[in-house]
Amino acid sequence: MHPSFHPRLVNGPFDDPGLYIPFQFQNRAILFDLGDITRLSARDILKISHIFVTHTHMDHFIGFDHFLRLILGRNKAVHFFGPEGFIENVRGKLAGYTWNLLHNYANHLALHIHEIHPDRIYSVSLNCRNSFQADESPRLRARETVLHAEPALAVSTLRIDHAIPCLGYSMKERFHVNIRKEGLQELGLATGPWLQRFKAALYLERDPDSKFTAGGNRPDQAEKVFELGKLAAKIARITPGQKISYIADAGGTAANIDRIIAFVRDSDQLFIEAAFVEKDRDIAIRKNHLTARQAGTIAGRANVRQYSLFHFSPRYQGLAEQIEAEAREAFTKYAK
Repeated sequence: MHPSFHPRLVNGPFDDPGLYIPFQFQNRAILFDLGDITRLSARDILKISHIFVTHTHMDHFIGFDHFLRLILGRNKAVHFFGPEGFIENVRGKLAGYTWNLLHNYANHLALHIHEIHPDRIYSVSLNCRNSFQADESPRLRARETVLHAEPALAVSTLRIDHAIPCLGYSMKERFHVNIRKEGLQELGLATGPWLQRFKAALYLERDPDSKFTAGGNRPDQAEKVFELGKLAAKIARITPGQKISYIADAGGTAANIDRIIAFVRDSDQLFIEAAFVEKDRDIAIRKNHLTARQAGTIAGRANVRQYSLFHFSPRYQGLAEQIEAEAREAFTKYAK
């Protein structure tokens, strides 16, 4: 299986949180948390279409200005998600600047801000042509576990106690479409952009009897028309989709841990904070963070395939291996 998504932490484990998830064969990415993102290239940042912020402590949100500076003046729409107070947090950032030159920009930049409450979501659109002032009151819709859905994937959220509302996130691919090269060869087809159209047709559940035009990506190759279902049977292998989960800044209470385990269960990759070691659990409790042992326990009990730790306290500089070992011992104990 060649995965559709290759998530990577933006920074090292002692630095600001952030998970960058590019989409394979697409000029697109999403981001979980918006801490310091200067290690991302401008090219990578410009791919981002959706940003999911856990909470607006500085180390999770300071990258907003850097992101805005790069996308300003471009024809782009970006969706931001965050907890209670998020709309005012974004407006506060924007209010810190003078926008009298925006009329010089020909392109249309829109920021769509979504604020997640326990039972509802408020949304507002801020447009650069209007100096990022909202034209209307925030729109309201009932909150569901799934925040964002599109044909190929969905992003869900979990409310976590961090002494303030904090959000965990999980992205689940509906199913994965592997292309069988031998099937392409038998049909005389070459790879190319048409395969993205083909996958989209499968995600959209188009009628298997409908006609689909394939190929035509090279001068020496004509387009060919197939029935979608027959083409899929020949060139596609359908497998379960990836699940990628992200948990940052969670108090290590029994209630939090149980809810996190249920939320991240069976993740292919879990990215989880491990701020303290177990001997400093009293500090972790005061600061509402997980220990490495708790992170490893969560990963093991949730039956995740792979986990990555981040958000280590600076007090452990040079001791990253100790943190990893503590989590690994707990993971091994509880993993099935």
